[in-house]
Amino acid sequence: MNKLESIDLNLYYSDFHALKNVSMAVKANTVAALIGPSGCGKSTYLRTFNRMNDLIDNVKIDGGVLLDGKDIYDKAVVTDELRKQVGMVFQKPNPFPKSIYENVAYGLRVNGINNKKILDESVEKSLQQSALWDEVKDKLKKSAFELSGGQQQRLCIARALAIEPTVILMDEPASALDPISTSKIEELIYELKKKYTIVIVTHNMQQAGRVSDYTAFFYMGSLIEYGETKEIFTNPKNQQTQNYITGRFG
Repeated sequence: MNKLESIDLNLYYSDFHALKNVSMAVKANTVAALIGPSGCGKSTYLRTFNRMNDLIDNVKIDGGVLLDGKDIYDKAVVTDELRKQVGMVFQKPNPFPKSIYENVAYGLRVNGINNKKILDESVEKSLQQSALWDEVKDKLKKSAFELSGGQQQRLCIARALAIEPTVILMDEPASALDPISTSKIEELIYELKKKYTIVIVTHNMQQAGRVSDYTAFFYMGSLIEYGETKEIFTNPKNQQTQNYITGRFG
């Protein structure tokens, strides 16, 4: 069963054709990496899966975007419900100006859950899953801003996990982090795919090679090639992919 799929997806910002006939499918419990030069449509494509592009004026979309076989752009779809299923982690850590505990509990409170036992269990479970619990369990009441950048990013991942999504979208989640924090995030991605389907945008091709099962190469709004990461990196079928991966590509 494909967890996520786009079929002949086109997206326009006013007159600019940002995504051109993109068709690809992401299997459940795998990591798909989106690579390609800046401005080629990777982040735009990522944001179609939780309809974040709806927040931008003059965006027009045609084609299909499916989650578990259902079109998420159908008029009957409630975007708030969709975004509970599809969590998002951004490039720069963006904790709220609240305690560590309240950052993780935020999504649950918004959804009307205020039972302390449920909140406590969920906060602990989410921080365990994001490999942060042991580092913060004695300072849950402290401000999230006291954490290092890498810890803040794992806190944002815990916040995304707390509302129990099935998909996690990550837009360059380690690009603002030092190498040690980056490797922690990468180990975490590897662990999380046992339970979640993950799509990650990365500029770092070594990272794509390390964390992903499948890789998609985008260029100028088109999906040039998509396949198993091993194949894409060692035996790409398309010359443009080959040129980009070997660095012969301006």
